[in-house]
Amino acid sequence: LLRSLGYSTDADIVNLFDLADEISSKTKRSFKAAIGRQLASNVTIETVTEVVDEDTGELLEERREREVIFPAYHEVAEEDYDKLKEAGIESIFVVRSLDDSQDDVDRSSLLNTLKKDPTHSEEEALEHIYFKLRGTEAPDLDTARGVLERLFFSEKRYDLGEVGRYRINSRLRLDQPLDTLTLTIEDIVSIIRELILLQNGKSTVDDIDHLGNRRVRTVGEQLGAQFSLGLARMARTIKERMNLRDAENFTPQDLGNARTVSSVINTFFGTNQLSQFMDQTNPLAELTHKRRMSALGPGGLTRERAGFEVRDVHYTHYGRLCPIETPEGPNIGLISSLCVHAKINGFGFIETPYRVAKKGKVTEEIEFLTAEQEDNAIIAQANAPLTKAGRFQNKYVKCRYKGDFPIVEPNEVQFMDIAPNQIVSPAASLIPFLEHDDANRALMGSNMQRQAVPLLRSDSPIVGTGLEDRVARDSRAVLVAEGNGVVEYVDANKIVVRYAPEGGDEDVIFGDLTKTYDLTKFRRTNQDTCINQKPMVEEGQKVKSGTVLTDGFSTDNGELALGKNVLVAFMPWRGYNFEDAIVISERLVSQDVYTSVHIEEFELQVRDTKRGEEELTREIPNVSEEATKDLDERGIIRIGAEVKAGDIIVGKITPKGETDPTPEEKLLRAIFGDKAGDVKDASLKAPPGMNGVVIDTKLFSRRKLDPASKKQEQKNLAAIDAELETEMEALNEAFWQKFFKLTKGNKTKYPVENRDGEIIVKEGASFTKNAFKDIEPISINSRTVSTGTRKIDNRVLKLFRNYQAEHRRIVGHAKRERHQVQMGDELPPGIVQLAKVYVAKKRKIQVGDKMAGRHGNKGVIAKIVPEEDMPFLEDGTPVDIVLNPL
Repeated sequence: LLRSLGYSTDADIVNLFDLADEISSKTKRSFKAAIGRQLASNVTIETVTEVVDEDTGELLEERREREVIFPAYHEVAEEDYDKLKEAGIESIFVVRSLDDSQDDVDRSSLLNTLKKDPTHSEEEALEHIYFKLRGTEAPDLDTARGVLERLFFSEKRYDLGEVGRYRINSRLRLDQPLDTLTLTIEDIVSIIRELILLQNGKSTVDDIDHLGNRRVRTVGEQLGAQFSLGLARMARTIKERMNLRDAENFTPQDLGNARTVSSVINTFFGTNQLSQFMDQTNPLAELTHKRRMSALGPGGLTRERAGFEVRDVHYTHYGRLCPIETPEGPNIGLISSLCVHAKINGFGFIETPYRVAKKGKVTEEIEFLTAEQEDNAIIAQANAPLTKAGRFQNKYVKCRYKGDFPIVEPNEVQFMDIAPNQIVSPAASLIPFLEHDDANRALMGSNMQRQAVPLLRSDSPIVGTGLEDRVARDSRAVLVAEGNGVVEYVDANKIVVRYAPEGGDEDVIFGDLTKTYDLTKFRRTNQDTCINQKPMVEEGQKVKSGTVLTDGFSTDNGELALGKNVLVAFMPWRGYNFEDAIVISERLVSQDVYTSVHIEEFELQVRDTKRGEEELTREIPNVSEEATKDLDERGIIRIGAEVKAGDIIVGKITPKGETDPTPEEKLLRAIFGDKAGDVKDASLKAPPGMNGVVIDTKLFSRRKLDPASKKQEQKNLAAIDAELETEMEALNEAFWQKFFKLTKGNKTKYPVENRDGEIIVKEGASFTKNAFKDIEPISINSRTVSTGTRKIDNRVLKLFRNYQAEHRRIVGHAKRERHQVQMGDELPPGIVQLAKVYVAKKRKIQVGDKMAGRHGNKGVIAKIVPEEDMPFLEDGTPVDIVLNPL
C-alpha cells in the first residue's frame, strides 16, 4: 500500500519509519561500519534490455528488470564491498538495533513485511493491489491507480465528516484542516506508526465506553439525515421523469413531488423507536424526557446484546451523564439523563463546565471540557475550601485525574467543579441530602418523582434543594415577566402587563407596550393529567424581568411542588402497614389533600359509508328525550353537563343496510314518508365507572361543496378581509404618526424612492402629510429616507424595520386564517367530521394507590382509617400517615 502511494523503494519506507541507518559504500573505510549488521532492505540493480526489430533496426521496447544482489536481512560481510562497487551502489541501509533506537520501539514487524513483500516498485504494488481486490490482472496502470484512488481518497465513496476528521486528528496527533473529509497519505502513515506503538505497548487501545469515543446524535442531525434521504429519492424520480418526458412542455410541478420528502419525515416521526410520546405527567417528567439520552435505537445497541460494561458507570460520565437516574428494568444503564450543567457541542460530544485554576488560585472564568480534554486535567472538587481571594485553604487538595483520586498541591490544580450537583440530573438534584441516600433507593426516588400526579393544591417542599424554581421555570410550567413593568389587568384567564420602554423606544415600537398572557385553563396532557395556570400577581403590582406571573400544574409560588407536606408517624398500626403497606387518615380523603383532576378525551368519527353518509344529530331513533336533553343541535353534549356511565356524549346515526321491508314497515313508510326508521343509533356513550363534567368540545369538518357551505365560506372570508383591512389601517396610521414625530422640522436629503426605484418624494421636501400623501409605507424603500442627521436616520430605519415585521405578522395571520377556511380541517381519508369531547373528573386517593417520598421510600395504601382512630401527638394532633418503622 505504501509503495502504491508514492513510497516506491525500500529506502523510502525505511526512511519514513526511521528503521535503519544509511551507510556509505563509496569507500572501504566508511563501509566497515556496516560489517556484521543486517540489511534493512533488498539491494537491487535495474537492468534495461532493448528489444530491436531485426529487419528495420527500430527500437520496439525497453525491458526493465530488477535483480536482487543482496536480500533484506542479509548479514553484511567484508567481501560484499566489491560487489556493491561493481553495481555502482553508493549507500546501503542497515537495521538499526533496539539499543540504537531513540524511542525504544521495536519495528521489526515492518522489516518482516518488507522482507516478504513481492513488489519492488510503485507500478508492481498497484498491479498487486488491483489483483488482490478484483481477482484479475489490471488492464493498465491508470486503471489500477484509479481503483486505489476511489477506494481511499474519493469523497463520493465515503465521508469522514467533521467529527471523523476531528477524532482522527486528536487520536493520531495530526493537524489536518477539518474540511479534509477523506483519508490522506499522512493519515495512513500515522495509522501504521500508531499500530507499531500499540504492538510495543507504547500506546493504549481506545476504551469503547469512554465518552470521548461516544457521541450524541441529536434530533436535528437525525432529521437532517432523513431529509437527505427524502431529497435523494426525489432527485432520482425527477431524473427518471425528465428522461421519460418530452423536453419542451413540462413544469417543475410535473417533475417533483413533495410527498416523497414528507413521507420519509412522517415515517421518521411515526415509526422511529426514539420518536416517543412525551411524558407530561408533571413538569419534571416533561423536562427529564427532553433531556434523555439513549444507547438504543437505529444504529445503536439492543437490550439483549448490551453487556455489563456498556451499562456501567464510567469515570467520564462525571458531570455529563447522571449515574443515578436510569430505568430499573432491562434498559438499566442504556438510557440515561443529561446532567444539570452539561451541554452538547457541535461535534456531538457532551461537555461539562469547570472553573479555571491558575497557580493555586481559582478564577471566575468558566471553561466547558469534553471527556477527552478532561483526561489531561487535574480537577478539584466543588467543596474544596477556598479563601476569600479564591485560593485553596488546605496544603493539599483532593482531586480527580482520569479515573483516579490523587491528593496534590494547590499549584498543580488546573480546574475546579462549579457545583456539587454538577454530577447528577435535575430529577436527582431535587432529592435533599442525596449524599446520604443509598444509590439504589436514590435511583427509585429520582424515577418516582416523575410519576407524581398533579394535585388540586400542591405544597412546595419544606426541605428543598434550591433547584425547584429552576425546574418550574425551565419546563415552562409557569409564565415569567419579560422585563420591568406594571400589571394592568388580571383575571383567571389572562394577565396584561405594561412594560417600560427602553431608552425612548416607544417612538419606533408598534403595537401597545402592553403584553397579554393568555393562561392555560384545564388543558389535557398526554397522560390525561390537567394543566391549569393560576395568576400570582395583582393589578398595579410592579414586576421585574423574571418575576413569576402564574402558578402552573404541580407548582407552588413558582417552585416545583410534586406532593404535599403531611404529618407522618413511624410505627406499626395493627399490622395494616406491614412491609410496604401504608395506613392513611380519612382527613386526606375528605379534605381533598391528595385529590387530582384528570381529563379524558372522547372522539367520534363521522364516516362516508357505502350506504350513505353518517350524521351527527340529537334526533336518535328509540332514545328518550331525557337521554338527549344535554345534546345540542349537532348532537354534541353541552359544556358543563355532568356525565355518568352510559350517558350519550355524541349522538350519531348510521344508515342501515337495505332489506326487504315487512308489511308493517311498508305501512309505516306509507304513513311517515320514504326514509322513516332506516337509520340506527351509533352514538358515543360514556364508559363504565365514568363520572365527570364536560369542559370542552371540538368539531372538525372537511370542506363541503354544497351551496350553503360555499355561502358560509364566502361570508367567513369577507370577515377575515375586513379585519385585515381594519388592522392595516390602524398600523399605517400609527406608522405615519411616529414617522412625522421623528422627522418633524426636517427635509429630505435625497429623493425618496419606492421599492421599484421610482422617485415618489422629491429631494428637499418637508416631512409632512402632504408630501407623503397616498403613499403606502410598505412600498417605500427605507434606505432612501434620510434627514441628514445620522441619529434620526437610524431611528427612522428602526421604525421601518419594526413596521415591516408587524406588517408581515398581520398579513401572515390573515393568510393562515383564509387557508383554514378554504381548505377545511385535515382529516384522514373517508372521515367527514370528527367530534372531540373533553371530560374532567376528580379522583380522590383510595386503597391500592401508590405513595412515595423523594428517597425511594414507596408503598401502597392498605387502609384508610377514621381520623379519631389515628395515633396522635402529645398535643392531640392526629397524624396523617402511618409508615412501617422497619
